[in-house]
Amino acid sequence: MFELHTWMTDNGYKARQMAEESGLEYELKPVNIREKQQFEPAFLKISPGHKIPAIIDHDGPGGQTVTLCESGAILKYLGQKADNGLYPSDPVKQVEADQWLFYGSAQFTTLAQQYGLFWIRLGEEVPRAKEHYEGVMREMLGMYDQRLAENEYVIGDYSVCDIAVYPDIHIHGVNDIGLDDYPNVKRWHDAIEARPAVQKAWVPFG
Repeated sequence: MFELHTWMTDNGYKARQMAEESGLEYELKPVNIREKQQFEPAFLKISPGHKIPAIIDHDGPGGQTVTLCESGAILKYLGQKADNGLYPSDPVKQVEADQWLFYGSAQFTTLAQQYGLFWIRLGEEVPRAKEHYEGVMREMLGMYDQRLAENEYVIGDYSVCDIAVYPDIHIHGVNDIGLDDYPNVKRWHDAIEARPAVQKAWVPFG
């Protein structure tokens, strides 16, 4: 069993979605970032940068307890451990998966969070920043739309590469920008949204 320490954010939902899709037994441990619980000493031991999500796996490699933070790393770790196709077993396919997993975790989510900051959370108007990040989001959505025109999911089969970007597309693509201009992304989004594990992962908690 592993513990999932997380909250209701884009990265937090990634890890919870991955946990549900993995089929592995886990315990949900809410970290209320509104109450600054991510700065508590116990949490900092497993996530030194005070970021959610983080996991404690009591049945890690060799039966040892391991801790892990960073959503992309968690997705890959759980995908490999579950061994159910979410992270491919073929070495050549792993190269492709790593490319899209790292792009989703490091590039897409980072820029989507900046979009959310200037469009939703900042509380003041910064028109140039809003224009810039809307353009960036639309460019990335367009790139994914082209990719998904040729693939059912990002690398063919449903995988960690989809989970890495689904939360931000669900939050900002559906609710803020809209997906009418990105029909392949919309088809992809709706298929993922309908998955039972995804529906369970997006139930509010706290």
